[in-house]
Amino acid sequence: MIVDRAIIFGERERFLRFNPIEHPVALQLGGNDPKLLGEATKIAVDFGYDEINLNVGCPSSRVESGNFGAALMKNIDLVRSCIEAMKASAGQIPVTVKSRIGVDDQNPNKVLPEFISKVANSGCDVFIIHARKAWLGGLSPKANRTIPPLQYPLVYEMQKKFPEFDIILNGGLKDLKYIKSCLKKRVAGVMIGREAYENPSILLSVDK
Repeated sequence: MIVDRAIIFGERERFLRFNPIEHPVALQLGGNDPKLLGEATKIAVDFGYDEINLNVGCPSSRVESGNFGAALMKNIDLVRSCIEAMKASAGQIPVTVKSRIGVDDQNPNKVLPEFISKVANSGCDVFIIHARKAWLGGLSPKANRTIPPLQYPLVYEMQKKFPEFDIILNGGLKDLKYIKSCLKKRVAGVMIGREAYENPSILLSVDK
C-alpha cells in the first residue's frame, strides 16, 4: 500500500518499480481525495500495473488521522467518489477495493451491504473483504489483525446477495482444504495474507 501523495510528489520510481516477472501485479493506494487518487492511478497504470486497489481496511492510527484506510468505511459516498475517479484514470485496468466488514460500533450486517451497493455504483465489481471489524479506537494495528472475531458467514452472504460481483474472502485463511471449499461454493476468490510470509510453503502447495 502506497499513499497517493507519495507517488505524485515523491520518488515514484523507487515506490513503483517492480520486476516484470512479478506480473500480474497490483498496486494498493491509500488516500481519500478523488483527484489525487485519480492522478496516482494514472501514474501507476503507466508504470504497467495490472490492477489498482483502494485501501479501505488499514486500521493504523496514522492512516486514521489522514481519514483513509478503514476510517473511510464511515464515509461510503467518498469511497464511491474515489473509485469513480480512479476508474476514470485506469482505462481498461481493473480498479478494486479492499475493506473490513465495518468499524467501531457499526453494524456489519447493515453497513457491509450498503458499502458494496453504493461503491458498486462507481463501476467497481471486485470487493476484497477482510472478514473482521476494525476497532479504530482502542486496538493496535497488530491487534486489529487478530482480536476482532472473523465473520466468514457474513462475507458468504454478500456473495449470495450480490452474485454479479466478485467477493474475495480475506482474513485468517490458513487451511487449503477450507480455502478450496470456499472457492467451490461460497465466494469468487480468496486472498491469503500474513500466512504467505509466515508460512511460505502454503504458496508452493497452492501452485501444486
